[in-house]
Amino acid sequence: MTTQPQTRPRPAGDFAHLKPLPDPPRLPDAMLQHKHMTRADQTLETWFRRRSDAMVGGNGYLCWNRTDPRTTWLAPDCLVSLGVDPEHAMVSNSYIINEVGKSPDFVMEVATGSTGRRDYTVKRDQYAAFGVGEYWRFDPSGGEFHDRPLAGEYLAAGRYESYDIHRDADGMLWGHSPALGLDLCWREGELFFRNPETGDFLLRASQVADALDAVRKELIAAQDAVTAHETRAANAKSIVAALSRAADAESQAADARLEAANARLEAENARAQAADAQAESERFREILRRLQPDDDSAVNPSSA
Repeated sequence: MTTQPQTRPRPAGDFAHLKPLPDPPRLPDAMLQHKHMTRADQTLETWFRRRSDAMVGGNGYLCWNRTDPRTTWLAPDCLVSLGVDPEHAMVSNSYIINEVGKSPDFVMEVATGSTGRRDYTVKRDQYAAFGVGEYWRFDPSGGEFHDRPLAGEYLAAGRYESYDIHRDADGMLWGHSPALGLDLCWREGELFFRNPETGDFLLRASQVADALDAVRKELIAAQDAVTAHETRAANAKSIVAALSRAADAESQAADARLEAANARLEAENARAQAADAQAESERFREILRRLQPDDDSAVNPSSA
């Protein structure tokens, strides 16, 4: 095991003077790691998305001091460091411990045939010398390339001690990472991260995309329903307005009919009053005729 000089890491600050390091050499079986590394990186990026001091990366160099010729250069498949300025990694294309200011909190290696044995022997000792808080190993083959399908260790007094790995009834293996606040799960050669507080597995990027597509479809359907409802409401409003206009017209017609009926009634009353007046006039004339003396009697009284 190569032990790095224990110089005091300096805090990250202005990185303008730093030069990016080249990417590590590509391994012949890197494609076998790719999907697992990509899924882990994207899932953890999402998990820590609300933390501006969280760095999630991998497949770049990790070393203690870039200018020390004695330094050991590693290229972890997945790396997480909390309480740092992630800008350093973007500028340096690497994780230089004495420049960032602290060792990574979490490192994980994905097993392949070309690197598997080094992951649980030489690299394990080197990560301990770098002060990496947790070191996890994931073997999609189930232990053909690593010493076991899933292993997690924490640094104690400069040495790694193993976390408990549990096996569920369905064959799933899992262990808890305090650094991440997550469970790491091995099931049928796939790596999953689980929230221990809810028991839910974190969604992968493809699953998030599927969920977003489903939400978009629901929103479109909801918008279509709202549009249809608004159309029906507008049609109903038009019908109500037409009925209201028809009711107003009917009311006006009824008022006109009522006025005509009142006019006819008044006319009938007037005719009745005229007839009564005519009859009364005739009666008075008859009375007057009776009260007037006969003309012959007035000329010849003896005739009476």
